[in-house]
Amino acid sequence: QVQLVESGGGLVQPGGSLRLSCAASGFNFNDYSFAWFRQAPGKEREGVSCISSADGSSTYYEDPVKGRFTISRDNDKRTVYLQMNSLQPEDTGVYYCAAVRSVLCSTLPAYNFWGQGTQVTVSS
Repeated sequence: QVQLVESGGGLVQPGGSLRLSCAASGFNFNDYSFAWFRQAPGKEREGVSCISSADGSSTYYEDPVKGRFTISRDNDKRTVYLQMNSLQPEDTGVYYCAAVRSVLCSTLPAYNFWGQGTQVTVSS
């Protein structure tokens, strides 16, 4: 049974940090690229960052998070992480982990495995 389980969300003040985790099971983790998406209230789901399969040597960040967020993967733990620093209110939303069987990152429609999401709220 394929599962992606996100954790690590919460309430944080502007300028603070959170680390999201995505624990995967039920498929060959190393063969999959992973991405983080987020969805703010009333807005469409948007990409945040992605990491390539196997050694994760290729990463990508959307402009709003460049220099603040870092994506990584631990193949032994079958877990993908998103370290989020210097958080701002506009980072608020539900963050989703997604996987696609591909060497490189892809666009949203290609991702066929999704987690249930974890809420991130940035507010003073």
